[in-house]
Amino acid sequence: MSDSEHESEDEMIVDDENDEAGESSGAANKKEPRQVYLPGHQMQEDESLVFDPSAYHMLHDIDSGLPCLSFDVIIDDMGCSRSDFPHSMYLIAGSQAEKSKDNCVFVMKLSNLNAIKNDESSSSDDSDVESDSDDDESKDQPVLQISSIPHLGTVNRIRNSTVDDKVFAAVWSEKGIVNIYDLNSKLKEVEKAHRNRKIGSEEKKKKFGKAAPKRIMSEHKPLYSYSGHRDEGFALDWSSKAPGFLASGDCKGNIHTWKPSESGWVVNLHSLGGHKDSVEDLQWSPNEVNVLASCSVDRSLRIWDTRLAPNKANMLTILDAHDSDINVINWNKKEPLIVSGGDDGKLMIWDLRQFKKDKELAVFKHHTSAITTVEWSPDDSSVFASGGEDDQIAIWDLAVERDTTNDKDDIKEIPPQLLFIHQGQEYIKELHWHPQITGVLISTAQSGFNVFRTISI
Repeated sequence: MSDSEHESEDEMIVDDENDEAGESSGAANKKEPRQVYLPGHQMQEDESLVFDPSAYHMLHDIDSGLPCLSFDVIIDDMGCSRSDFPHSMYLIAGSQAEKSKDNCVFVMKLSNLNAIKNDESSSSDDSDVESDSDDDESKDQPVLQISSIPHLGTVNRIRNSTVDDKVFAAVWSEKGIVNIYDLNSKLKEVEKAHRNRKIGSEEKKKKFGKAAPKRIMSEHKPLYSYSGHRDEGFALDWSSKAPGFLASGDCKGNIHTWKPSESGWVVNLHSLGGHKDSVEDLQWSPNEVNVLASCSVDRSLRIWDTRLAPNKANMLTILDAHDSDINVINWNKKEPLIVSGGDDGKLMIWDLRQFKKDKELAVFKHHTSAITTVEWSPDDSSVFASGGEDDQIAIWDLAVERDTTNDKDDIKEIPPQLLFIHQGQEYIKELHWHPQITGVLISTAQSGFNVFRTISI
């Protein structure tokens, strides 16, 4: 990933492509100062975006070998609220290969995730020192280890949960089947996998590393499979309040709830009735065991009480929550808030205490295309991140208010709650905050994974 592929609202620099020519031709062509990029700025033909490393504490570009539509963070035993570098983490991801038979479920370990180095402190005019610096730089590259499970068909969505010290992954396949895998043996296997670390002259030009993967591949049959959905789907979520409880939604508008049993899982064959079109996302309440939220292509948001009969379980509904398809929702872990994102490019904040009024708490229109992912920060209940088909990840803070003393034309159209814009990935599909590493975001896109922490959080 080139340095010009990332930008932040406060720290992205607009550079004049004639700068070098002007500098070499003397004082007659005085170098123009760089400008800070602001959303909505119309780029001129002689302008380009230049990545500013001072806007990030950490930034890594990771290549898993195949693009992944979906991934999840696996909780580890290395502690919470981690901030010291280098970082390590475990992820589970599902691929989108050109050929159905080439798809995999990836169990990944990322380690040696270092902070961005200051260029000035690492530069040297001495060639021997530069050679030593190259060796040190290679040691600073991220390490990627992968253990993979063959999977027939694209993985639409993947989610993991820990139940009685065992890690399970639920996998929604484009073939219309939901599989559950026991990941414990794969987590042991990944520790023995090849330590991918890209080193060479190309890497020398980078500000961050790109890992080229080799992986362990082994058969691993699912513990349980359910093929009772009427179509493929994308909606999938484990309950955090009731370990082992799962919900899955399909493209025909059906939602099935799962509960663990001695022999595996029992799926309620009667679907929750209400949605008129594809169920795009599901979220169990982080506070109440039997409460579930869903969103749909039918533009509705619904709250369910799963204790009731499926045809009576829909307790609250906002019929036209967005102007078009609602793609994603996320439930705030600390406040009674849900954020939703849709094809209309809007982010809507809903207060569950005011749900019956059919009125959003706030609406943000920054994204210029469909929103594909959204998630509240686990560390700050007013902060969330969003990503979309406009190839942007935006970080927001609801607690920020507009500075009424600053009435500059170039910023008054920007929502004051917009803290940061991260770019550089194409076709962003999903993002997650790491629940144990403060301020760290991971995102997946057609172009690979990014792991980063900005100075704004």
